[in-house]
Amino acid sequence: MENQVKLQPEGVFHYFAEICKIPRPSKKEEKIMTYLKDFGHKHGLETHEDKAGNVLIKKPATPGFENRKVVILQAHTDMVCEKNKDTQHDFEKDPIQTFIDGEWLRAQGTTLGADNGIGIAMALALLAANDIQHGPIECLFTVDEETGLTGAFALEKNFMNGDILLNLDSEDEGELFIGCAGGVRTNAEFDFQATDIPEGYFCFRVAVEGLTGGHSGDDINKMRANANKVLGRFLYQLNQKYDFYLLDFNGGNLHNAIPREAHALCAVPMELKETIRVEWNIFASEVEEEFSQTEKGMKFKLESDVFHDKAIDRNVTTNFLRAIQGVFNGVFAMSQDIPGLVETSSNLASVKVHDNKITVTSSQRSSILSARKNVADSIKSVFELAGAHVDVGEGYPGWKPNTHSEILKIAVDTYKELFGVEPKVKAIHAGLECGLFLEKYPSLDMVSFGPTLRGVHSPDERMLIPTVDKVWRHLLAILGRIPVKE
Repeated sequence: MENQVKLQPEGVFHYFAEICKIPRPSKKEEKIMTYLKDFGHKHGLETHEDKAGNVLIKKPATPGFENRKVVILQAHTDMVCEKNKDTQHDFEKDPIQTFIDGEWLRAQGTTLGADNGIGIAMALALLAANDIQHGPIECLFTVDEETGLTGAFALEKNFMNGDILLNLDSEDEGELFIGCAGGVRTNAEFDFQATDIPEGYFCFRVAVEGLTGGHSGDDINKMRANANKVLGRFLYQLNQKYDFYLLDFNGGNLHNAIPREAHALCAVPMELKETIRVEWNIFASEVEEEFSQTEKGMKFKLESDVFHDKAIDRNVTTNFLRAIQGVFNGVFAMSQDIPGLVETSSNLASVKVHDNKITVTSSQRSSILSARKNVADSIKSVFELAGAHVDVGEGYPGWKPNTHSEILKIAVDTYKELFGVEPKVKAIHAGLECGLFLEKYPSLDMVSFGPTLRGVHSPDERMLIPTVDKVWRHLLAILGRIPVKE
């Protein structure tokens, strides 16, 4: 890593350079985990590995700090492996090539891996240092965070012994995170028998396209339209008024994305052909008005199709459309602790018709486990009333914000003393490993912070170099202020 030794703090950037040499794709972290275990043994530190491959390295307190609460520093070891089309790079063999671009550290045509390599580097720099005062420390390095939170899910209840956990996986210096959402997936399945469509019917395709979409957690409160809900709403109206057949419905793909497009194939008696066109145009103008600020690219399409002689059973069609119309989508509840934070939400993510089945996938999020269960049960009950078979996954837990947290107050006070400004205290409506830690260690007091990163999960990933030193200084100040264990 050229010129890296000039960067401050030197110890942190030294270990980040070491980490960049080691391939660590998700689910293939063997080399970095071996490096971490060797590091622990080399420095004479108690080192453990669990069945999932997570590594824990313990460091005793410096003299005079033995009675302080035990602090866990935590980072995940895997990185997202993306590269530009013209970049030759084997993520399972080749080191990350970094360069300095003004105040930013970047990689040559690939992801940088600062998410979360810089967190690992800070933990290692602390473990290796002999001039920093701190109480007992445990450094937890988890596997496979990016593709399934696998290491956090598999973490055993007695693996760690800390009282406080500092998660080093945030991406905005000056912001302290104290909460995240848990999530669960609810799948509904309607079985149907194909039914005959009489002669003399008009078959047509309708589509809602060009919506903004976005992340079902971060963007759920931005008043964006859900393509499945919009199209389902129109088809529900047709089914209520006319002799209507539904042949196909296809909308959305990813469970964690707000659907941008939805398409359906339908049939009505030929004499209703022009009536349907008029109703579609009226419907389109009304919905465009409703979402005039958030969906400027919304498109409504209606096209004639050739005659098809088979459709979805009409009773199932009615039940399915009632469910799509009635099922909740969007922000279910706002946080009572943090103004502006979404606490609970649901996203009607995808609808697919295949093999005489209609499959509907939705995802629910909440920072409160009971609230997540409540909204998932609400979604489940609507589909069950409609006659669908419903399966609710195990999901992953959230992290309910605790604005009275002891470690939060320490983090806020030390930041103000160091930099003369208040840090922003925030939570996110998306998943973090912290929720899983809290499920197994319910007494943990946690906060998450880190240097400023941009473009993560893409070859544009970059790290703002000056913020690394600020986070490092803040981390050391926090460790110097850890209270005595009662």
